[in-house]
Amino acid sequence: MAEKNKARPDLYYYENSYHSQGFGDICGIDEAGRGPLAGPVFAAAVILGDEKIEGLDDSKKLSEEKREALFDKITRNASAYAVAFCNEKEIDKINILQASLEAMRRAAGGLSVKPSLALVDGDQNPKLDVKTVCIVGGDAKSASVAAASILAKVSRDRYMTVLDQKYPGYGFAKHKGYPTKEHYKKLDELGVSEIHRKTFLKKYEAARIGRAGENFAARYLEKQGFNILARNWRCPYGEIDVIAENGEFLAFVEVKSRSEIFQALPCEAVDEKKRRKIILAATAYLSERESALQPRFDIMEIIVNPETGKIYKYRYIENSFWDK
Repeated sequence: MAEKNKARPDLYYYENSYHSQGFGDICGIDEAGRGPLAGPVFAAAVILGDEKIEGLDDSKKLSEEKREALFDKITRNASAYAVAFCNEKEIDKINILQASLEAMRRAAGGLSVKPSLALVDGDQNPKLDVKTVCIVGGDAKSASVAAASILAKVSRDRYMTVLDQKYPGYGFAKHKGYPTKEHYKKLDELGVSEIHRKTFLKKYEAARIGRAGENFAARYLEKQGFNILARNWRCPYGEIDVIAENGEFLAFVEVKSRSEIFQALPCEAVDEKKRRKIILAATAYLSERESALQPRFDIMEIIVNPETGKIYKYRYIENSFWDK
């Protein structure tokens, strides 16, 4: 029978074990903020004092109120601690993993006491100038690492609250830059700020450009006298961006949008494999909804300005392909 109340691990096991092996000052290192779309990644290094701190745990498992209270206890009782970060420009330049490791190195280098051993959360070694032990899930297994996770998390949250004042409207004080639904909504409304991680927004930018193109295509068809029957119609064979009719034709429209920085034409993405999927999807649509109209496969080719989201160029291609 499984245990209902599994005992928590001894958070001081690693510290006690390495102290018994002759290591003196041991620091725990952890980072916070690898996942957000905006702002820096923070890291902290902590050498705990002799007094045990009750309530230490992985910062993600603690409420904001508990983290704040523990932050004060840790900074008061630690033999040494340091907090550092890599900003969003560095993240875009060297990638988030390398930025996280660099932030760890900066935190470790900022300690007023040089440790003889570092316990690092995760399986990536930041390559410090002291012996380093990586512990997967270390923020829930080591008191020093748990303390570092709390300092890093609280420091980053406080910093994002400050940035909320500098960049109002995005809600940074609430979601701290993480990819919440509300954050994406504000990105749609306000655009990308200078503190957003551009490399994290590639999928979002592609989706935003795609939405802008599909909205434009629907408006274009309506101006041409078409009635929009469906948008983003899905079936097991794939998706049709726009389905419209004008009393003569039933148009299955593939919308291909690109930013103007692309050299290739958008319609070049509609290769033979893609055409076959569209034809199969159209067949599935007609099997569910009888129509006496002549089916037609069109392509709307759109170039979108990546900065403004506005249409830069467009071309509508009727009868672009057909079922052979």
